[in-house]
Amino acid sequence: MKLISKLKKISDGSLLALSLLLVSCTGQFEKWNINPNEVTPEQMSYDNLNIGAYFTQMEKSIFIVGENLGGQYQITEMLEGDIFASYLSNINTYSYTTYHNDHYALYNNWYNAPFNDAYKNIMQPWKSIVNATGESSVAYAMATVVKVLGMSRITDMYGPIPYSKFGASTQVEYDTQKDVYYKFFSELESAVSIMTEYVKSSSNAYMADYDYIYSGNVNNWIKLANTLRLRLAIRISNVDEDKAKMEATAAINHNNGLMKSSSDDAILHQTSSFSYTNPIWEVCQNFNDMRMGATMDCYLNGYNDPRVASYFCTSANDGKYHGVRNGMVNINKNDYIVATSGVNYQSGSNMKWMDAAEAYFLLAEAQMRWGLGTETVQAYYEKGIMTSFTSNGVSGAASYIANNTNLPLTSYTDAAIKRDTNVGSMLSNLTVAWDDTADDNIKLERIMIQKWIALFPNGQEAWSEMRRTGYPGWVRISSYGYQNEVSEGEMISRLKFPTTEYSNNSANTQNAVGLLNGADLAGTRLWWDVKRKR
Repeated sequence: MKLISKLKKISDGSLLALSLLLVSCTGQFEKWNINPNEVTPEQMSYDNLNIGAYFTQMEKSIFIVGENLGGQYQITEMLEGDIFASYLSNINTYSYTTYHNDHYALYNNWYNAPFNDAYKNIMQPWKSIVNATGESSVAYAMATVVKVLGMSRITDMYGPIPYSKFGASTQVEYDTQKDVYYKFFSELESAVSIMTEYVKSSSNAYMADYDYIYSGNVNNWIKLANTLRLRLAIRISNVDEDKAKMEATAAINHNNGLMKSSSDDAILHQTSSFSYTNPIWEVCQNFNDMRMGATMDCYLNGYNDPRVASYFCTSANDGKYHGVRNGMVNINKNDYIVATSGVNYQSGSNMKWMDAAEAYFLLAEAQMRWGLGTETVQAYYEKGIMTSFTSNGVSGAASYIANNTNLPLTSYTDAAIKRDTNVGSMLSNLTVAWDDTADDNIKLERIMIQKWIALFPNGQEAWSEMRRTGYPGWVRISSYGYQNEVSEGEMISRLKFPTTEYSNNSANTQNAVGLLNGADLAGTRLWWDVKRKR
């Protein structure tokens, strides 16, 4: 991982403090007399800091893209959620650290990065848009949807985070995770209301030249916001069911609806005016640092899932699909490069944020829990699979859905060292075909298996759902011997608060530890993580 060694250390002042200094610089915009639903040319060019550029910066930072940023993406995504969800496994070793996240032994420069990047590249540009346009413009509404999407990932990594008081001072207090989630819901409700009023009176695209997700199609932004609201509602369903049901109902019943087809998928598109080297390609094919995880190997090969060819490349050795167990030690990278499967992305591939398949799996669970929606649990489950196949350009969904024979592999084979490991007791043991006579726990497990497969490559979301539900079963890491924070056989629960926060926002960070369900450790569970067996 060539670029990780180039990651710059913050030598003085936290990124939160830096962000607040930037706020003070941009906080003196003139009080224009403007239509709150329009971004004026004067706003767009003021001090060479235009609103569209801030919005694009936010879009580029949900999943980090940009020139020579593959290493930063690897730190913030692959060495966090992707390996914790067992989507991918690391096959490299690093001379500068004896710690490694793949062993649940968190390396501070890596677990600092998602937090610091989010405040610099999501929260600060959002604040600049608010300063320039106020909180009633469509620009504010669209940017707020992006902010909630980005920061929901951060709270689901760390737990309590500075959020509601961001921009108020250089020393920022943390909110409880419950309060953060409640703020998310109110922000999404407000954003959807603003955008809904806009589309009632105008069909014009908004900030089209700066929006590389939907090219300014505000109705699509409403669908994304509603689907995100449903995702967050389901996330808290085990710990705050009344609130979860209320928010889910509002999302599902909104007139503009949820994401329903692949045309609604939220994808950061490459265009003639906006291009980047896809970081997944860069890390997997250029650096050759990451490979298919063993859990993905067992499910995709066991189910004979056609999506495997869309997700992964065949191995150079035998032309088949092989994964690597997480948490391996003394690994020979060159052996695994040729024996196992990289991710099937090209340098010019787009980046997926969220797709309609997830909406159907969310609806399946909402219908099962609360009777929400107009179709059966089975219908939503099967539409989720079919939509995932369509989004990935794969055929054969009907026969896959009907298969009541194939099961996940019970034996994982390490293709590099030719060693078999019995993993049957670790994995879920269900066929794809729906069984309406099963109890709700089995129905949920079946939904979650297919949801986990469909969420790829969004390992952060998959990891969150595995912590929330305990499903699907996963191949345990090879060695727990490098840390003492996560019990043997357990999944890592969170990232620790950044060391930069302890240095530069010390009192508030110390107070935030008291908002956790335990010490500031990788094994301490988040507020909504209450269902998994201990």
